[in-house]
Amino acid sequence: MTGSLLVCGTTSDAGKSVVTTGLCRAFARRGLRVAPYKAQNMSNNSMVTADGAEIGRAQWVQSVAARAEPEAAMNPVLLKPGSDRRSHVVVMGRPFGHLEANEFAGGRTALAEAAFAAYDDLSGRYDVVVCEGAGSPAEINLRRHDYVNMGLARHARIPTVLVGDIDRGGVFAAMHGTLALLDAADQALMAGFVVNKFRGDVSLLRPGLDTLERLTGRPVHGVLPWLPDLWLDSEDALALRDRAASAPDTGGVTDRLRVAVVVLPRISNFTDVDALCLEPGLDVVFADGPRALASADVVVLPGTRSTLEDLAWLRTRGLADALVTHAARGGAVLGICGGFQMLGREISDPHGVEGTPGARADGVGLLDVRTVFTPEKVLRLPTGSALGVPASGYEIHHGRVVVEAGEAFLGGARSGPVFGTMWHGSLEGDALRRAWLAEVADGLAVPFAAGEQSFAAVREARIDALADAMEEHLDLDALLDLVASGAPVGRPVVRGGLA
Repeated sequence: MTGSLLVCGTTSDAGKSVVTTGLCRAFARRGLRVAPYKAQNMSNNSMVTADGAEIGRAQWVQSVAARAEPEAAMNPVLLKPGSDRRSHVVVMGRPFGHLEANEFAGGRTALAEAAFAAYDDLSGRYDVVVCEGAGSPAEINLRRHDYVNMGLARHARIPTVLVGDIDRGGVFAAMHGTLALLDAADQALMAGFVVNKFRGDVSLLRPGLDTLERLTGRPVHGVLPWLPDLWLDSEDALALRDRAASAPDTGGVTDRLRVAVVVLPRISNFTDVDALCLEPGLDVVFADGPRALASADVVVLPGTRSTLEDLAWLRTRGLADALVTHAARGGAVLGICGGFQMLGREISDPHGVEGTPGARADGVGLLDVRTVFTPEKVLRLPTGSALGVPASGYEIHHGRVVVEAGEAFLGGARSGPVFGTMWHGSLEGDALRRAWLAEVADGLAVPFAAGEQSFAAVREARIDALADAMEEHLDLDALLDLVASGAPVGRPVVRGGLA
């Protein structure tokens, strides 16, 4: 069998990434060589591959689900928003420049060519390519230059299924309306529907499913239930606040370290905190104001795509002063990448990497380090040790940090209970995470009960559970028939919109 399937959604966060991940593992378990693919991500949550390429974190996880080696072709175009109107562009894993909002359509020709070439390459090397769309295929203002949704489908005649989030309400209207807004050639490739996030008795949904199938001439390939405990590495910060809500049972632990994670406006690589949310000895909260920091034992300052702007935001929100107060009373702080840089003495951007050439600002001043932004991006997978245990992570940054005082710590520095690291993902290492938490708890004289779960094992279990849900609730045989044979011919055109 060789072929592809495109998973589109009625909206962002409808469940495209989750369905794609589950299908990758379900198909791989059937002995197929599977690759994930997303022509273009817009996300600040990214990962580094073994050969030093940068791809969206969701595609990295999907490659894990597919049991395939992550590579740049799986996410050939990555847009990393630095502001509401400007994105840093990564093509085939390497920096490609910037894209302004007003050139978003016309500037995409070269990006489309790179994306199609990457897809063609993958499809020649794998049995099945499970493609994920972006946003909605009914964004008709962008259709002329689209290469992510129906533009991709048309490029390779890829059968497409549309995922709708019923928990938001209006799923039948969204599905029917999405199809009706497509032109006839695009509709010919729209092969069916998947309902996502359903709570309740599916029999009560049946009349609506039957009507949708009758009106569109296309089947509903299944209804996925609400799966609150199966969140995976997301490309979208919309999912961030679900992290603590999905934390494990505390197992009777009553004295827990309280960890406040600062939710920066331009937060990046927020999956750095996922491993903390798995520890039963922690109470993880998310903060965008000083109040949560006042009761915290530990404050985590994550990465950011726009360090200088988010540093200014810290000050206007009163968080910079709250961090200083927290550290002065002996509270622990962990800054990761951009968060680490903000904890230093000074940040300067002589080349305008983040925006204005020559921009500079004083940091929070909790670590004696200085950061200078340079045009060359660092992309690597460092390994080493800290606190007496092995450690590893990944680096994605333009900032070069000069440590002027303090102990070395994971490519960064430590001064007492204040830690800074350039290594994303280091807390996913079970030994390092627990050694660091034990060190912090000892310094605070707060009890800490370490959990026993392996982060990697939990991720694998979640992927397998997600694949189990696909097996149980979707017609996988019908979806594999689409992969092998393409979209059925002769499906009716739904009138309305552009049809």
